[in-house]
Amino acid sequence: MSEPRVPRRRRYLVCEPRHFAVQYAINPWMHPDVKVDVDLAQEQWRTLIRAYQTHGHTVDLVEPVAGLPDMVFAANSAVVIEGRVFGALFHAPERRPESVPYDTWFKQAGYAVQRPEAVCEGEGDLVPTGRYVLAGTGFRTTPEAHREAQEFFGVPVIGLRLVDPYFYHLDTALFVLDDGSGEREENIAYYPDAFSPGSREVLARLYPDAVLATRQDAMVFGLNSVSDGRHVFIAPGATALAEQVAARGYVPVPVDLSEFQKAGGGIKCCTQEIR
Repeated sequence: MSEPRVPRRRRYLVCEPRHFAVQYAINPWMHPDVKVDVDLAQEQWRTLIRAYQTHGHTVDLVEPVAGLPDMVFAANSAVVIEGRVFGALFHAPERRPESVPYDTWFKQAGYAVQRPEAVCEGEGDLVPTGRYVLAGTGFRTTPEAHREAQEFFGVPVIGLRLVDPYFYHLDTALFVLDDGSGEREENIAYYPDAFSPGSREVLARLYPDAVLATRQDAMVFGLNSVSDGRHVFIAPGATALAEQVAARGYVPVPVDLSEFQKAGGGIKCCTQEIR
C-alpha cells in the first residue's frame, strides 16, 4: 500500500440540471427517445455537490438557462489556469449558446475571457496536468484550438488523438490523479484503446506509472472522475479502477451520476475547476 496522499482544496464551478434532458443526439450515448428522470438527476447532482463540500472544496454556481439542456456539463465551458480563462466554441450548433452564460459568469467574477477562434470544448478536451495541458482531438476540439490554448496559457499543449466515438471527449478517457502539487509526481489514469497508436506512445512516455483502465470501467464513465490529490470522486460501477487507485494510496469516493450518462456525461463533465 502506498503512503497516504495529501488533498488540495479546489474551487469548482457547476450548473444545476434544472433543464437537463436528452433532446438531440450528438454522441453515441444520446438517444432522444430515452426519458431522463429529472428529479433523480437533480438528486444525483446534489449528492456530488455535497461530496465536494464535505471534502473541503468550494463550489460556485452558474444559473441554468432554459433551452440549454447540456449546460449542466460545466467542464465544457472553459479552461482556467492561474486565473486565465480560455472559453469555448462548441462543435454542435445546439450547444453554442451555452458559452454566453458561462462567459458572463466569469466576467462578473472579475476574469477576462479569451474566446477561441477554432472549435474548443473546454476541459472536455483540454486537461491541465501541472506541467502540460493534454489536449484531445478527433471528434470535437480541433488542433487549431490546441495551438490557440498554448499561445494563450504559455503552457506546453500535448495533442492526443481520440479514435473511439464512445470517448468523444478527452475527459471521458483520461483524468488527472495528481497534478504534481507539493512533493508528488503528477500522474494520470486513462483507457489506452481510446487513443491512436501514436498518442498511446506519447502517454506511455510521459506517464510510465499511469493507471490503465479497462474498457468496462471506461464505459461506466470511470475515467470521467475528479481527483483532489487524495480523494477520487468516481462512478461506483468502475470497481476495478477504484481498486487500482486505492492501491496507489488514493481514496475512492463513489458518486452515482447514472442519469447523466444518458447524455454522455459524468462527474467531471459536471465540474469545471477554477485554478
